Amino acid sequence: MPYTQDKVHEIVLKQRQFFRSGKTLDVNWRVEQLKKLKQAVIDHQKMLEDALYEDLGKSPAEAYLCDIGPVIVEVNEILRGIRRWARPEKHFSGLMCFPSVSTTVWKMPYGVSLIISPFNFPILLTLGVLAASISGGNTAVIKASSKSAASTRALQKLVADIWPEEYVTVIDGGHDVADMCLAERFDKIFYTGSPAVAKHVLEAASRHLTSVALELGGETGNWCIVRKDADLKDAARKIAFFKLCNAGQICININQIAVAEEVAGEFLKERKAEFVRQIGEKPEENPEYPKLITPAVYDKCVRLTEAYAGRVVFGGTGNREANRFAPTILYPVGIDEDIVQHELFCPLLPVVPFRDAEADRVMETVADREHPLAMYVFTSDRKWARKVMSTQQYGGGCINEVCIHMMVRGVPFNGTGHSGMGAYHGEWGFREFTHPQTVLTGKTRLNLPLREHPYSRKAGEIKMSLLKQFER
Repeated sequence: MPYTQDKVHEIVLKQRQFFRSGKTLDVNWRVEQLKKLKQAVIDHQKMLEDALYEDLGKSPAEAYLCDIGPVIVEVNEILRGIRRWARPEKHFSGLMCFPSVSTTVWKMPYGVSLIISPFNFPILLTLGVLAASISGGNTAVIKASSKSAASTRALQKLVADIWPEEYVTVIDGGHDVADMCLAERFDKIFYTGSPAVAKHVLEAASRHLTSVALELGGETGNWCIVRKDADLKDAARKIAFFKLCNAGQICININQIAVAEEVAGEFLKERKAEFVRQIGEKPEENPEYPKLITPAVYDKCVRLTEAYAGRVVFGGTGNREANRFAPTILYPVGIDEDIVQHELFCPLLPVVPFRDAEADRVMETVADREHPLAMYVFTSDRKWARKVMSTQQYGGGCINEVCIHMMVRGVPFNGTGHSGMGAYHGEWGFREFTHPQTVLTGKTRLNLPLREHPYSRKAGEIKMSLLKQFER
């Protein structure tokens, strides 16, 4: 249906009225909604798989592995912990507050939330965030991506089957509809996408001082460092899997690799072999290989491949009709070239050689650029790896692994700077969609005149002495 500003305003108004009814404050009620969400995902699995294939060419196995299954895992984690997380905290107020020594911190929902989700994992990055919003006790307006139209239609059906519009609803449409949403006053905004659009979201949110969480890919992309002492076969296998996943259209995917030149030849050989082993000689003809979201992305791959024609060492071919472009290795690429200073979000992979003895200088260059969402290092030098991972600024990452840090229960998924702000998954998502309210319960008897005038002469001296005692 076409949306107007009046229609969007009406939806937000209804959700605000629903929130103010107090229904979402009941944790047991939230638990029931989360159970409904989980069951709906299970019941609509085939519909979601079909939508993901239509939008992105994902096979059922990849759709479940990367988009559908993780939603169920996320809801299960929230169900296990929500009652504990939502429990009010009791605190001793301290002698300074005597006799009012009881203070409570309530975990309060923000109210009406706006979730703006992307095309690349349209189910996970919509329903996973929605689960966090529900756990916090919010209502939700979801602006799903117009690029993944089939998935947006599936989400609309799934949500409409279990909830009324005044609690959760999915809105479709392009940037104009997103701007209609941003023109409204929300209590919490959660946006997943690019840094450029995130600036627009923040600007709109600033008009109402709305709390915002951003999950972004990072302006200059995610680095992977392969040292000469790395297990090259293992690194090549894992990196090949990751770059094939969703045809590189992943916010935490490797944007570029820095590989020690001493082993670059061997590493490239292993990488090529792994691509062939996992997806075949012509990935663009393999129906299991995901497609690019739009012809414009395909054209970008062609344009960049042509610009680096003399340095394409693998791939570089595509199927325009199917909108698939093969994983493509570009080598060698200088660390200051333009292609490694922008997020690519496609199956191209520039490889930057460096002398292994100068690995720390490479990390200095990475640190000088915008903070990435993910960082990956492959090396047998655990001391160096721990030093890098504990001093660089990024969202999350792995040592001798790729991507699966985001599957660990109980830990946050987040970015920093150009890769985002805020965090979610499990309890971190509950925290992101709630704000702590501190309430002190006062006493009406035995109140001391300590805080009251006079502050001078003998009375002041006594009060000063007591205050210093209370500070200990």
